[in-house]
Amino acid sequence: MSIIAAPRVAVIVVAAGSGTRLGADMPKAFVGLGAHTILRHALAGVFAGPEAQVVIVAPEDRLGDARTDADEAAGSRRDLVSVVAGGATRQASVAAGLHAVWPDVEIVLVHDAARALTPPDVFARVIEAVRSGQDAVLPVLPVVDTLKKVAASTVVAAVDRADLAAAQTPQGFRRDILDTAYGAAGADFTDDAALVQHAGFPVFTVPGDERAFKITTPADLQRAALLATPVTPVHPFPRVAAPRVGVGTDVHAFGGEGALWLAGLEWPGEVALHGHSDGDAVAHAIVDAVLAAAGLGDIGTHFGTDHPEYAGAHADAFLGRTRELVEAAGYRIGNVSVQVQANRPRFAARRVDAEQVLSTALGAPVAVSATTTDGLGFTGAGEGVAAFAVAVVLPA
Repeated sequence: MSIIAAPRVAVIVVAAGSGTRLGADMPKAFVGLGAHTILRHALAGVFAGPEAQVVIVAPEDRLGDARTDADEAAGSRRDLVSVVAGGATRQASVAAGLHAVWPDVEIVLVHDAARALTPPDVFARVIEAVRSGQDAVLPVLPVVDTLKKVAASTVVAAVDRADLAAAQTPQGFRRDILDTAYGAAGADFTDDAALVQHAGFPVFTVPGDERAFKITTPADLQRAALLATPVTPVHPFPRVAAPRVGVGTDVHAFGGEGALWLAGLEWPGEVALHGHSDGDAVAHAIVDAVLAAAGLGDIGTHFGTDHPEYAGAHADAFLGRTRELVEAAGYRIGNVSVQVQANRPRFAARRVDAEQVLSTALGAPVAVSATTTDGLGFTGAGEGVAAFAVAVVLPA
């Protein structure tokens, strides 16, 4: 009789948070997200990744609910799952999970259930980095917002974001290093990478993913609900083994409420655009071009005013959903080029940031250019913004 070797990787899924900032009357991980709980969505990403022991840390009174979610997500891999009670703090909860990790495990990942839509390839990147010799690894995203140091509601100074990154989970570690760091812990830290670094070990990074955002507020939950909505596969035209090209355009007038959002970025101090969502003409033109290339209609078909869930939504929700629609139709996005026509805002200083945000959300390279119209037309008169995009999709 053959013996199946136990996995050498474990994933601790921390699901013991209270959810106070979410405004829920239950622990955050057990709040509904579409047809499932936040925890159930998180576990779907875990089990779609490399094989691993999975330890779920839940509140004492939710162990049964956690087990139910785990069994549904794990399927035939239920034997790999353990559910344990958490502690009074996140750090205490991770320690409880670490005690349940099997002796043969060599690599431990710690993942927040609140990052429910983290794709499986993030888990794979972290595991591979640790296997390649890096003792501690966390996924990060570049900081693209303009940052200010503030004291008593007054801006003190600008903060250089060049050396900053936003940390995500799962964070991965050599088992012995994480054990050592927890054994020496004398204070609470905000994440496990900080604890390990405090213990004297270097921490390395791999690319994160926009979809791995943390569900903290009601707005985060709404955003997650948009991205988690199932896509019904469609096949509008016979697929051909050749690239398909689509063109998209969008215009919006200035005069909306709140901040200006354009090319996936917030532009402090600029006048907002009118629109059902945030009026982001750049993102909307990209959506039209990609949908047209795949033969899936236009932005009004999938995101129009009869879809109230997109009221106020930003580029990441639109582009992430568009990618799902295209992939369900049997295509993958090759690349997109988009040109902005407007007097304001000035794109030169933030063009690279815009390309980074849009490319990450769409899952494909997006090139952004900008021009004026020498004072001609509504854009030349400063009345609004126009954007024109060309997209290429390929058979999957």
